[in-house]
Amino acid sequence: MKTLQHLATALAAGTITSAALVEQCLANIADPQGEGGRAFLRVDGESARAAALAMDGLRRAGVAPSPYAGIPISVKDLFDIAGQPTPAGSAVLADAPAATATAPAIARLLAAGFIAVGRTNMTEFAFSGLGINPHYDTPRSPWDRATGRIPGGSTSGGAVSVSDGMAYAAIGTDTGGSCRIPAALCGITGYKPTQRRIPLAGAFPLSSSQDSIGPLANSVACCAILDAIMAGEVPVPPAPMSLVGLRVALPANLVLDGMDNAVAQAYANALAALEAAGARLIEVAFPALDDIGPVQAKGGLNVPEAWALHRDLLARAGDRYDPRVRQRIERGGTVPVADYIDAIRARAAIIARMDAQTRDFDVLVMPTCPTIAPSIAELDDEAAYVSANMRMLRNTAMANFLDRCAISIPCHRPGEAGVGLMLMGETMGDAKLLRIAQAVEAVLAG
Repeated sequence: MKTLQHLATALAAGTITSAALVEQCLANIADPQGEGGRAFLRVDGESARAAALAMDGLRRAGVAPSPYAGIPISVKDLFDIAGQPTPAGSAVLADAPAATATAPAIARLLAAGFIAVGRTNMTEFAFSGLGINPHYDTPRSPWDRATGRIPGGSTSGGAVSVSDGMAYAAIGTDTGGSCRIPAALCGITGYKPTQRRIPLAGAFPLSSSQDSIGPLANSVACCAILDAIMAGEVPVPPAPMSLVGLRVALPANLVLDGMDNAVAQAYANALAALEAAGARLIEVAFPALDDIGPVQAKGGLNVPEAWALHRDLLARAGDRYDPRVRQRIERGGTVPVADYIDAIRARAAIIARMDAQTRDFDVLVMPTCPTIAPSIAELDDEAAYVSANMRMLRNTAMANFLDRCAISIPCHRPGEAGVGLMLMGETMGDAKLLRIAQAVEAVLAG
């Protein structure tokens, strides 16, 4: 897998060109044996080719806008790009007017010279962790493609675009795990920053209190570079933090419930590698984590916030929604205002308790998802769908509820089903988390 740093070095040396990179990505998208037709909802081949020629010219003239200028990326279908509609993976907004401005996060990447090759498939309106889309079909995860397994959601097409070499990174959103779940199931890295670091303007919302914008890519450094640019910072690959004596908290409650054998083995192997590298692994119960579920069961924050956004559109065109997405959103209309206010207060109290208990640790570590990707076919059953969705979201959604940064790093062996190791940092502790993740990635790769 080629990282952004590898590509930047090759572009600077002239051993590759942006035009060649774009052509390869477009060829992979168009491959009739591949997943391009399901992973992408829109391919901007001609504009990508033109941008690549422009970036190659700027680099020859010594005025490339950044070392990463000319590298192809994909963009989730819920971001505004000037001149394009923003359907958000839906049939309802398929004919929506074109956006008049580009989302700031995407505009910053384009200004750095990254090239958007197209818009990627997603769970309709980003409201599921599975990645299934009945309107545009569901891209298959790279493992066991003959069976046809979910890619994870909601940034489903973005993850597959990276795993299959159709883009060198993908930009997604994460409200309950939508960058990290598909990254884990597709064998790549996915990052959810602290929400406030990257502007949410121009990204079709799901939950104003928990939406965040993050990258999916082939390495921790790739994610750090993209995250920094979107946050308006100077992109510098993180220097690995020493793992010797690192205080690693292993939650002993909730996060390991229902683990299958593949995840359990990969997780055990990862922990053994961290311990061998000198990290101090400390199992500890976090009672506050057990209190998140009951808050969400009463409606939480996402459901009523989604209802407030969609209620008028549902009244006009509810029959065109994915029925499963519609059902979840409509539940928000039954949540009393008092319960929503209670959820806001409960969230603040849980965050305060967790902050107090994690103060003595450097990072929390757990499986990203407790099971490997189920088959798409088995989720035709409604009960199986609901169960799988709750299972996939359980661990990742904690970071959104707690307003923390978190990253998923592959921890499975080559050829095995995708399994992610999730590292969770403190609120606004992004720089430290990425340094730790850089070191963990190196240990797991060793």
